[in-house]
Amino acid sequence: MTGSTYFKNKIILVTGAASGIGAATAKQLAQAGATIGLLDIKQDDLTTVANDIQTQGGRCDVLVADMQDETSLQTAINTLTNNHGALHGVFANAGINGVWAPIETLSVQDFTTTITTNLIGNFACIKHATPHLKKQGGAIVITSSVNGTRIFSNTGATAYSASKAALNAMTKMLALELSRDKVRVNVICPGAVETSIAENTEQKGENPKLPVVFPEGQIPLTNGQAASPDKIADLVTYLLSDKASFITGTEVWIDGAESLLVG
Repeated sequence: MTGSTYFKNKIILVTGAASGIGAATAKQLAQAGATIGLLDIKQDDLTTVANDIQTQGGRCDVLVADMQDETSLQTAINTLTNNHGALHGVFANAGINGVWAPIETLSVQDFTTTITTNLIGNFACIKHATPHLKKQGGAIVITSSVNGTRIFSNTGATAYSASKAALNAMTKMLALELSRDKVRVNVICPGAVETSIAENTEQKGENPKLPVVFPEGQIPLTNGQAASPDKIADLVTYLLSDKASFITGTEVWIDGAESLLVG
């Protein structure tokens, strides 16, 4: 669908759009004809992504908002819909790794910050987007992770894994609730991806590792090579499109069989 007009006249919100999976997906959707609402807290990086899209003839709005601030999220969504009169899709992708630490070291505030960003922030974003999606139907794709859904051996990732597992449950609840309004909701669970998310990871203390040995190269399909953001964008673009019109409430793991080996 890239390079086509498959998403012509569609307005799609992408959160976490300043880099990585969000940026790659926004560019791919724009190439396919969509107008993109680029939402992130990093304005300079958003501007770079917007310039890339516009240079290729695409259309986008820059929306600066904080996933921990419901008011700024609601304002950003209202700005997008006021500018274009509709909303057809949401890629709820924003998230942080947060603090990874043994439970004795992990503070309640550390846990709360990760849950607020990854779970409550995405909930708030979807909540305020839903009335616009209901007007004509649409699609939501949520970014979860292999952590907390298939992989439980990353010691110390308690807050991150809990937030991601909750997103899978929320997807299934919303898929059923919104089905009568022709709004589809699916969730993707990426494994290792070449992104900058590690930059927002804080390690506290030493995490004891379980004494297990995996075959060399923990991603069997690619001999250990992490996925590029474009490979994840391919899946998101498909799930947001009408080609996936009968898919809802579904988890899709996209990890080259990493979680089957390492989990």
